[in-house]
Amino acid sequence: AASFRVAADTFAEAIAPARTFGFLREVETLRRSGLALGGSLDNAVVIGETGVLNNRLRFEDEFVRHKILDAIGDLALLGHPVVGHLEATRAGHALHAALCRRLSESPDAWTIAVHRELPVMELPPVLRPAPGLALGS
Repeated sequence: AASFRVAADTFAEAIAPARTFGFLREVETLRRSGLALGGSLDNAVVIGETGVLNNRLRFEDEFVRHKILDAIGDLALLGHPVVGHLEATRAGHALHAALCRRLSESPDAWTIAVHRELPVMELPPVLRPAPGLALGS
């Protein structure tokens, strides 16, 4: 478990460096399927039969931090910064997408607010996802 108040500096220093992770037994299958072709021990944590194959983790809780990174990225599909508290257990992209879909379908459950003191991390317009495509509609 981990808890972060996400701001630009926290994100850059404590969350963004967390690498994706996977099992060695899955690497060859992924590569035969044309996936993970750029994967290496520099940008992924690989878990073998005896544990982590990398020399060391960047953070003791790197796996948890990467899950937080996934959640932040997936919630960005909403197209607005989210101010709130998220708790999840065994979450993944499918659950995050379901949350985005549910929020998009429930406009009475949220409001768009402007806060003059909080910095907003903006995505360049070229990187904004198309809402229908992003939510699998």
